Amino acid sequence: MLRLRGRKMKHDGLTNCNTIHPMSQTTAENALATPVGITLERYIMRMQAEFPYATGELSQLLRDITLAGKIVNREVNRAGLSRIAGAMGEQNVQGEAQQKLDVEANIRFIRALTNGGEACAVLSEENEEIIQTGNDNGKYVVAIDPLDGSSNIDVNVSIGTIFGIYRRVSRIGGPARKEDFLQGGRAQIAAGYILYGSSTMLVYTTGHGVTGFTYENSLGEFFLSHPDIKIPQHGPVFSCNETGSTTPSSCGPTSPPARSAASRPATWVRWWPTTTATSSRAASTSTRPRWTSPAAWP
Repeated sequence: MLRLRGRKMKHDGLTNCNTIHPMSQTTAENALATPVGITLERYIMRMQAEFPYATGELSQLLRDITLAGKIVNREVNRAGLSRIAGAMGEQNVQGEAQQKLDVEANIRFIRALTNGGEACAVLSEENEEIIQTGNDNGKYVVAIDPLDGSSNIDVNVSIGTIFGIYRRVSRIGGPARKEDFLQGGRAQIAAGYILYGSSTMLVYTTGHGVTGFTYENSLGEFFLSHPDIKIPQHGPVFSCNETGSTTPSSCGPTSPPARSAASRPATWVRWWPTTTATSSRAASTSTRPRWTSPAAWP
């Protein structure tokens, strides 16, 4: 007997017919089969959908770079077994000794960007000249270091790929020109890196936050692992670019005390004393950054 409309329900002698709540069902399913997360491909498609005028060309470029990164990751992981580690016996345009993996990574990325059809040219650290892909109708150019830190390969230390994407300023339909690459960093429409190490990560930005993805080898996919990456306001580590050490601005956003040119040390750096303060007042003072010369380092 079955009576409806808010009355007591009976069916085959049973009351209060059991139903499965969607939330409890989802929780049970997740406990049994843990979700793997959002893939890079799906993330790119979602981000593209948020921009009504997006044509998908930049998304395709990112896919091409990702594909080449997966292949390079495979080669890096088997470098010790496949006899592709070691030097080539030649130098790149920077005067650095080329490694075999340098050359292979360069070939992989150029091939992927050429076959993808969206990049009209590539500028690589491994080549002296601009590489024209033949896709003269492409709207973008890619500057890339296919395998940075390649001297670390033989000692099994992390290496990576660095890339920047620009919208070309030369005439579409013709070959790319050096002006397409000699744009300021703020003109980049996307930039990022792929880190090959204990885990392989792809980190990139299109100017709307920085996002990181970790590679799952068994599935052959990058999964979202680090959404909205930000530099912490405070931390125990800092860096200083010594290549411009004669100019204090190269060492951070904070300027050193005003001093005459004659009395100012040749090099300024910003440092945090490592001594432990004995009071909160002392702590706030001792951890405050200040400028000093190398001669006064603790």
